[in-house]
Amino acid sequence: MVMNPQVTAARRELNVVYEISKTLASSLDVHKTFREALNYLLQAMDWRRAFVVLAEPGVNELRGLCAVGLSHDENQRLKFLPGEGIVGRVYATGVPYSAPDLRNEPLFLNRTGGAEQSPGACVAMLAAPIRADRRTVGVIAVDYLNPDTRSNFGNELQLLKMVSTLMGQALLLHKSVSAANDTMQDEARRMSKALKSSSRIEHVVGTSVPMQAVFDQVHQVAPARTTVLLRGESGTGKEVIARAIHNLSQRKREAFVSVNCAALTESLLESELFGHEKGSFTGAQGQRKGRFEMAHGGTLFLDEIGDISASFQAKLLRVLQEREFERVGGSSAVKVDVRLILATNRDLERMVKAGEFRADLYYRINVVSIQLPPLRERREDIPAMAKHFLDRFNRENARATEFSPGAMRVLTSCYWPGNVRELENCVERTATMAHSDVITDLAFPCRENRCLTQVLHHIDREDAVRPSRLSEIPIAEVPMAPPPPRLPAHAGASEAAVSGAGGFDPGDSRPAELGEDSAFGAPLAASAAADDKPEGERERLVWAMERCGWVQAKAARLLKITPRQMGYALIKHGIEVRKF
Repeated sequence: MVMNPQVTAARRELNVVYEISKTLASSLDVHKTFREALNYLLQAMDWRRAFVVLAEPGVNELRGLCAVGLSHDENQRLKFLPGEGIVGRVYATGVPYSAPDLRNEPLFLNRTGGAEQSPGACVAMLAAPIRADRRTVGVIAVDYLNPDTRSNFGNELQLLKMVSTLMGQALLLHKSVSAANDTMQDEARRMSKALKSSSRIEHVVGTSVPMQAVFDQVHQVAPARTTVLLRGESGTGKEVIARAIHNLSQRKREAFVSVNCAALTESLLESELFGHEKGSFTGAQGQRKGRFEMAHGGTLFLDEIGDISASFQAKLLRVLQEREFERVGGSSAVKVDVRLILATNRDLERMVKAGEFRADLYYRINVVSIQLPPLRERREDIPAMAKHFLDRFNRENARATEFSPGAMRVLTSCYWPGNVRELENCVERTATMAHSDVITDLAFPCRENRCLTQVLHHIDREDAVRPSRLSEIPIAEVPMAPPPPRLPAHAGASEAAVSGAGGFDPGDSRPAELGEDSAFGAPLAASAAADDKPEGERERLVWAMERCGWVQAKAARLLKITPRQMGYALIKHGIEVRKF
């Protein structure tokens, strides 16, 4: 069967439009996506060179954004005034232009030296305006060999107009996101200035709603003697909050003593906390006060309380109940007046259930519990915190570095599994290695795939901790059902957002009807119930995403479901897709 040439050309042009639309929607980095789009356009249409110029704001000039087929020097010469040459005329009039033979084209300026690349050959040039928000913002231009010296470029010019329209929409989206990010930063600064002194804590940056709730709890509990348990992931600033509670209490003039329970063995921890008598063990040449005595009248902060041994838990319980203890090797009781603040990143409830943590000690320390939110749940605080860390770096190193808007967007979009500690290290590392006083988005290691956190999260930690449990969780294929009724407008937008974020194939069949009980359908829910693991479904999702570096398509193949089913399941369980 012989295919009609016109049908073949139409299919090729449709594929070009489809692939370019996917490329432009894959990222907000217009420099990258526009160049990839031009690359694909030239390869698919067998064209020679292409470039995009945009109007510089505040400057009456068009300058090159990206180009394919041009050298670095030629790319630097991509500068046009409105109305100047073919490109300037297309920008000024907003009308596409075609030149079948550049040798006979009076408007052709040959600014990039394209005419000398094929001397004596007939070269055609096409240009189309890029419009956004009802105005022309740039021009896309291509040239290619025209050996037949034909003058009708209707199909090619129509294709170029479609590509320019897609580029205009991408520029408009990029502008909207940038404006929203700038507005968020302005709002964060405004809220920071408008906060009352009672809602702020010294040396703690936080204007978000979760942190304001933490501040309110700190101010509420600080005046009392009540034991406080600080909970949250590693790096969320538990010790900083503990010091804030001490400084806001009536004990602020007394000592604040901090002990990391995970850093000492049981015998050393007992001696460190309770002290020891002379001769109680080898090397004990004199009496030594413990941290409890040193914190008398003040505050004792015990970090990583979930890592102490079972035998030491019993000793600590007695001190909390009686407010007295005996030094190692001693027999007389020592009474102390100490306010206790404890912290942990462990799941104490699960440890109590598993018999790893004493229930009576849990109830004794869990009087007032303050949950510190991870950094990814308070992203509006990231710009102010990053600036705080950078200002401190500048003071300590006599520098004057600052973040560009693109660099701040990189920081706000990161997942930050290491929380505030990781953000602080990232800012200091990037500022130290920066070659200029302006830190751009390209200065971060993650932009060159050198981020160690990204490498860390590709390690299968779940297999190392619970290999048998994960291997016991069954994964079942889901039979496809007829497509459900059309969703409302707002639901369709959410579905489109999920499809765009996960890079799903538009040709995928719609997943089976998702009920209230399972995001994967009845077979998987039944298998979870059979194993008596009601939480297994969410664990499988997180496990699969971590194994595959948080790439939804790979995780879907690992679970033997479709990418779209994976997207629905992540939304149902509220699992945020991490970005590196």
